[in-house]
Amino acid sequence: MKGDYSLFLLTMALILHIETATKVCSVGLSRDGELIELLEESSDKYIHAERLTVLIEQLIIGKNLNFSDLSAVAVTSGPGSYTGLRIGVSTAKGLCYALDIPLIAVNAIDGLIEQAKSTYPESTICGMIDAKRMEVFSKIIDTKGNLIKDLSADELDESSYNDFMPFIACGDGAEKCKTIWGKEKVTFDETIKSSVKGQVNIAFDKFGKNEFEDLAYFEPLYLKDFIATKSKKKYFS
Repeated sequence: MKGDYSLFLLTMALILHIETATKVCSVGLSRDGELIELLEESSDKYIHAERLTVLIEQLIIGKNLNFSDLSAVAVTSGPGSYTGLRIGVSTAKGLCYALDIPLIAVNAIDGLIEQAKSTYPESTICGMIDAKRMEVFSKIIDTKGNLIKDLSADELDESSYNDFMPFIACGDGAEKCKTIWGKEKVTFDETIKSSVKGQVNIAFDKFGKNEFEDLAYFEPLYLKDFIATKSKKKYFS
């Protein structure tokens, strides 16, 4: 990697964001920690292979920029769709290699929670990503932003996460829970979906701290060795 990134002024940070953990194909640009452009498409099928590079090119051209203007690339690290994550990370790593710029990884559920925090700053928040059937990848923070259930893969039933309720449920994994959880205990916000909107603050903070990934060894967090557990007790990191 050329240069010493600790010498970068934060006001010079132009970051390309890529989010492909779910069926939403989301790309964006941020400057100085502010989202300046966003392009998103979603479908019943995974469209990342066909649309991701097209959207990135449209994004750069649309802002009259060159790829060489980028300071870093931020990509969702997982968990989520194996195919989506593989395509997103491969694309991000390819750009970082070609441009000789750093790679920043952002956990997909942290991105969901980051979005929800801006709308529900004083609520407990459960970010959830669909893992098929009645299984989800999830993480929960309390009203003060403290972690109270670490990232895990769980098989849900009517008593799952009772100890953490009431809370705000967001992400595509939350949609399947409406039929099993009482409305008085959980508020479902279907407007909060996987998006690079949730990456911006996290990525900018990591850029300023030089928290970059090793391009040669970085791999997505697939959680593919899935062991479903029925959650009835509190989880602490």
